Amino acid sequence: MLVRIRFAAGPKLRHKRSKNQHFSQVLAALLTPAAFMAAVLAFWRLAADLNATGQFPISDGLFSHWQAWLGAAATLQLFALALGRYGKAQTVLPKSVEEPGRKLANF
Repeated sequence: MLVRIRFAAGPKLRHKRSKNQHFSQVLAALLTPAAFMAAVLAFWRLAADLNATGQFPISDGLFSHWQAWLGAAATLQLFALALGRYGKAQTVLPKSVEEPGRKLANF
């Protein structure tokens, strides 16, 4: 004898987007231009070292080197990518094509 127990379908779980995800998308959008500006300053300093442009405005200190600006640009862009992935909504894929409510295009 085979006994099967069937349970009713429970409530569907929903993924709630928290406020931090919205904030992370905004911050990621602002970090990308900041990374671009740091890269521009790195190439300006490199061109100033090669006497291709005028004098770089920061003549001494940590940020007087093009390597520091390039490292800052890479770090800012990595943070922007990480925050963008955190803030992205998770896509819900259908379990099958025959799911009710979905129609395929007929050509």
